[in-house]
Amino acid sequence: QVTTSTLDGIASSLPALRWAEKIQKRAARTGFDWDELKPVFEKLDEEVTELKREVDVEDNQTRIMDELGDILFSCVNLSRHLHVNPEEALRNANRKFISRFSVVEELLQKDGKVMDDCSLGELEAYWQKAKN
Repeated sequence: QVTTSTLDGIASSLPALRWAEKIQKRAARTGFDWDELKPVFEKLDEEVTELKREVDVEDNQTRIMDELGDILFSCVNLSRHLHVNPEEALRNANRKFISRFSVVEELLQKDGKVMDDCSLGELEAYWQKAKN
């Protein structure tokens, strides 16, 4: 019976991305880690497949949340293997989305359109313009 764990003492009050990263780094110090990038991607793919399967089941929000959590945990693991700070990567993605969304709003306004009145296809076309 294990009375102490390698993972003891990691503050669960940390932001979730940081908490996951610390858990994984601590586990990796014991050798519980992949030596190559390929299996990290495979694990992420596996978790996405599992989520897709759970989404097809009715009244399954708990399992969906579990699988989505596994995807996020796997993404943190991938970021660790790529030597990318996951918090910084997500913040950059947030900023990029805000910037592009603002361009979409400007383009719509310039064309005299209201977002709520546009189809998803129209909005996607504006999004592609904003990306370029």
